[in-house]
Parts: sequence; C-alpha cells; structure tokens
Amino acid sequence: MKQIRMRVEKRRDVTPGISEFTLVPTDDVDLPGFDPGAHITVETPSGAMRRYSLVNDGTDPAAYVVAIKREPESRGGSASMHAEALEGYELNVEPPENDFPLTDVQKYLLIAGGIGITPIYAMARDLDKRGKALRIIYVSRSAEEAAYLAELNEDFAGRIIVHHDGGDPANVYDFWDDLATPRATHVFCCGPKPLMEEIKAVSGHWPEGRIHFEDFKPVEVVREDDTAFEVELKKSGETVTVPEDRSILEALRDSGHATSSSCESGTCGTCKTRLLAGEADHRDMVLMDEEKEDFIMICVSRAKSGRLVLDL
Repeated sequence: MKQIRMRVEKRRDVTPGISEFTLVPTDDVDLPGFDPGAHITVETPSGAMRRYSLVNDGTDPAAYVVAIKREPESRGGSASMHAEALEGYELNVEPPENDFPLTDVQKYLLIAGGIGITPIYAMARDLDKRGKALRIIYVSRSAEEAAYLAELNEDFAGRIIVHHDGGDPANVYDFWDDLATPRATHVFCCGPKPLMEEIKAVSGHWPEGRIHFEDFKPVEVVREDDTAFEVELKKSGETVTVPEDRSILEALRDSGHATSSSCESGTCGTCKTRLLAGEADHRDMVLMDEEKEDFIMICVSRAKSGRLVLDL
C-alpha cells in the first residue's frame, strides 16, 4: 500500500483536548475516495502508526479530515500529533480503509462515546443526505469534552440524545430502553471499551448482523501487570530492553531500528516477525494457532517470561 505524503493545511481545537487536522497532499494527486466509517493510518511525528477515523465527505475528497484526542497515557502517537503536527507539518498517510462500513437499510441508530463520535458524525451526515431515518445517542463526560456537539445539535435537532455523565459511573446512560425491543433498525456504535461492552450486553437478543461496532482500541497493547523483558536481535546480536510500558516495536524504534508496521494494534499483520526462541504472550488478532510458535506480532505481543530471540 503506497503512502501519500500530506501536509497539515489547517488545524483547529474542537475541544480543549481534541484537535481537528485537515490534511492535503503535498503533490498534485487525486486522493482516493472513501465511504463513511473509513479511517486512515498516519505515521505520527513520533514514528508511531495510528489509525484515525475520517470526518469529512469521502466523495472526490480534496483533503482528509481527522479529529485526534490527546490521550493522557499516550505512548507517542496522539501526543506527538498535538505537540508537533502544526500547520505546514508533513506526514506520511496510508490510503483509507473501512472496517466499519454502513449497511443499506431504512433505519439507523448511531451510538457514540467520546472521540468515537468521529465516524458516527460522518455516517450521520451521509445518511441524512440520503434521506434515511436515523437517531443518534452521544455520550461523553461533559459538554466541554464533546467534539462537534454544537454542529450535531443544530443539524440533528429532535433526532439526537446527548448525555454527559460527569465521570460518575452511577450516572451513565441507560441504553436498555433503546435496545430492549429488537427492530429492523441497524445499530452502529463507536467508543471506548466500557461502552462497547454495555451495548453488547444489552443487545445480545438482537438478530445477528444488526449491531455493528468500531473499536478504535481493539487490543490493549500495554497492561498494568506488564513487566520489562529483553529481546535479542539475532542478525546483529544486539539486545534491546522492552520497558513495561512500551511495545517491542516501540522499543526497537526508540533504539534507532527501522521497523515495518501499519496498524500497530495487532490487526493487520504488517509487523509479523519470526520468533526464534522464547515464549511469547500473543495479543494479536492475526496469527493462526499453528503460527504462534514461530512468529510474533511485535506491535502488541510480549514475552511471557525471560527473553525473546527475533529474526531481526
């Protein structure tokens, strides 16, 4: 997949912690179009590859527009975008992909939590343009932290429910009334893990194929109980220490090693590396069981104990 060299043409804050980036190609090229729900993979200033949902209309686009939240525990991606990707900054971007495509039905319920509003907002505008019946439920911690809230309230007045829980678990939105009775409606949901789990729990009695999810954090790369370990690079004989809060790929990058990667979330297979020795803690969603003794996805997986020897 050929990367596109792009420049930050415009940047604006949509909330205190979320910035919108308008990216245009540095060369005179036609950008690939895309459908609502699509994302691009951006090589961030830190070198980390990160996926961001596209907010703008994908019909003959002149730019790609993404909104990025500054994650408080960022391992390089969002933090470097907020700190360094100022107007004029150039980035490598992979063409759009869509793992969260809209179906073609008559009625839709769109559910967004926090920064998960980005694909949902694009979907809502597209469905509205096509005359489809839709409702939106948008949950967040506070109005101040809710991206595109004013635009959504104006464009979808009477069709949107907005709920702010103030960070209080006792005040979260109750989705049961919306999902108690299965309907011909298709539900599209994007947001953090607790929201996804709640929707899955209350919609388990719906017919298969009517509930659709976009999990923008499909793999928990770093966990609280992770510990540091060593990786031996067989070809060079070098040993690299992987800290408890970094992935193998990030540790290699921090040590000056060029690494091939794309999703950095254990879903694409680009960083598949031959495992020569050691026991891996596999966290990806790509490897077949019969491959796990001989390969490892270095963007998410770790050592169960001791050191790993990689064919690098």
